[in-house]
Amino acid sequence: MNLSNLVNPMTDTSSSSGNRNHLSSDVEIKGTLKFQNDLVFDGKIEGEITSNATLTVGKSANVQGEVKSKSVIIFGTVQGNIDAAERVELKATAQLIGDLRAGRIIIEDGATFVGKSEVSPNKSGLPRTDARPASGAPAAGEPQRKGLI
Repeated sequence: MNLSNLVNPMTDTSSSSGNRNHLSSDVEIKGTLKFQNDLVFDGKIEGEITSNATLTVGKSANVQGEVKSKSVIIFGTVQGNIDAAERVELKATAQLIGDLRAGRIIIEDGATFVGKSEVSPNKSGLPRTDARPASGAPAAGEPQRKGLI
């Protein structure tokens, strides 16, 4: 299916780089939706959404199925599980019925979330609290112990 005719350039909210697509509220899809650039989706889909970019689910959107993306911002309704490599934002008008797995989640007051969440932030940039210097000295912030243990 060629999606280029579904994008309305008059409502495209992309930055000057033109790397954002917009599918309006009159779009209905049954099947799999894959995209490479950021997408604002305001329609209805029954199926799977897959991408390495950011998906924004608009206020009038209704998604029924699995979502796998880099980041997901939800203003509308999603019924299905979400797996996001970076983060998921549930805005005040969002309704998520399903499990959520992401590096980070942001839930605004008023959002509805029914399901389980698993947050696994990227730990490579965070200092380990159990790390000890090679010398056997206590780690930073750890009290020094005197005597035998």
